[in-house]
Amino acid sequence: MKMLLAINWSQVGLQVGQLILSLSILVILHEFGHFLPAKWFKCRVEKFYLFFDPWFSLFKKKVGDTIYGIGWLPLGGYVKIAGMVDESMDKEQLKQPPQPWEFRSKPAWQRLIIMVGGVTVNVLLAFFIYAMILFKWGETQLPMKSLKDGIAVTDSLAYKLGLKDGDKILAVNHKPVTYFSDLNVALLLGQNITIERDGAEQTLNIPVNLIESVVEKGRRTYLVSPRIPALIGEVQDSSPAKIAGLKFKDEILGVNDQDVRYVDQLRAMIQQHKGDSLLLKVRRENRDTVLHARVSQEGTLGFYFYPLTMEDLQKLSAYDFEYKNYSFFASFPAGVRKAGEKLNSYIQQFKMILNPKTGAYKGLSGFKGMASIFPNDGWDWEAFWNITAFFSIVLAFMNLLPIPALDGGHVLFTLIEMITGKRPSDKFLEYAQIVGMVLLLGLMLYANGNDWFGWGRHK
Repeated sequence: MKMLLAINWSQVGLQVGQLILSLSILVILHEFGHFLPAKWFKCRVEKFYLFFDPWFSLFKKKVGDTIYGIGWLPLGGYVKIAGMVDESMDKEQLKQPPQPWEFRSKPAWQRLIIMVGGVTVNVLLAFFIYAMILFKWGETQLPMKSLKDGIAVTDSLAYKLGLKDGDKILAVNHKPVTYFSDLNVALLLGQNITIERDGAEQTLNIPVNLIESVVEKGRRTYLVSPRIPALIGEVQDSSPAKIAGLKFKDEILGVNDQDVRYVDQLRAMIQQHKGDSLLLKVRRENRDTVLHARVSQEGTLGFYFYPLTMEDLQKLSAYDFEYKNYSFFASFPAGVRKAGEKLNSYIQQFKMILNPKTGAYKGLSGFKGMASIFPNDGWDWEAFWNITAFFSIVLAFMNLLPIPALDGGHVLFTLIEMITGKRPSDKFLEYAQIVGMVLLLGLMLYANGNDWFGWGRHK
């Protein structure tokens, strides 16, 4: 038990470490996006901080007019620009006459550029990271057309939708899904599925609250998967499988006189022979043999299937994967395309959260949920950078929301000023900042409460 706990804590530590590094990169570069144009337009930047520093800092050093530091509260970061109404709520400074080096003294168009600088850097960063991922590792995709024998249902929710093992999914919302990696998200966001079953097309409706059902079962629920070849994993001692002579990584090719290719087929056929004997056609080290086995009264043989990953399916040539490598220059437009696809997908998910009928708001997650996205079985740089690029897109989108205390709120007020010629008073901006901070704090508490206590999932 002690060893198990140690391994679990090690996995948690690995995920937390990846999250902190990822957010640190994003926060520093986001704030640099504000810092650079502020200095360019000769604003005085008083602080540049990674993480927040209430009461004390882990590190700080003053260089010129700016104090650079690291706070102890890892909830973000900030730059404090002189003469700007921000989270510091420095009212004393605002009581003084405006100075030439202050944010409030600058023309509206300069203030606008300063405020959109962070979002701009996050967008460019996502483009760049995706481009470098494609340049370094290329792109491997499983086309839906390669699933010639259809999909495997991996969750009871998919059965409730009316899906069955072997269904060929032709379209979601009447639009073809090109790659399998896009399928599960498409199902969660869709209204209907077009399938082919036994040579005939039919349409299945998706309930509006499917996401809510998925959230209540767990965020890692996948409704369908490619059909998996029937490889034997662990064989239990004294089981019918052990007695029959089945071994680790044996591949089952047939039962009695029927061919078998996939896990779902083998599982169903074993269930049909409860308490009976059957003949298993087995491939072992490129040689075929036949084994005699007796099925238990419960419909089992006493083994686990080998948990094949996408990488395993590639090695086995189980499907025709598409591989594409990118030159350095070709990777940049491809990175822009991929970032655009991720942004569009996130916007669709965000719309679902705003619709109470979907129940998607129950899936809002905080830092625990964010950390759980990272691999826990070793440091995978490709996965790390993919997740970081996606977080960068999310950070850009969320910061552009027209909420006071976010960049989008400041941008909105500045645009109104540029259109009307009237600038909001400092008092109005102070109150707006307080309202925005309360909203953001409430959202943060709710999201992290969802992680730990499942607040949104309680009925």
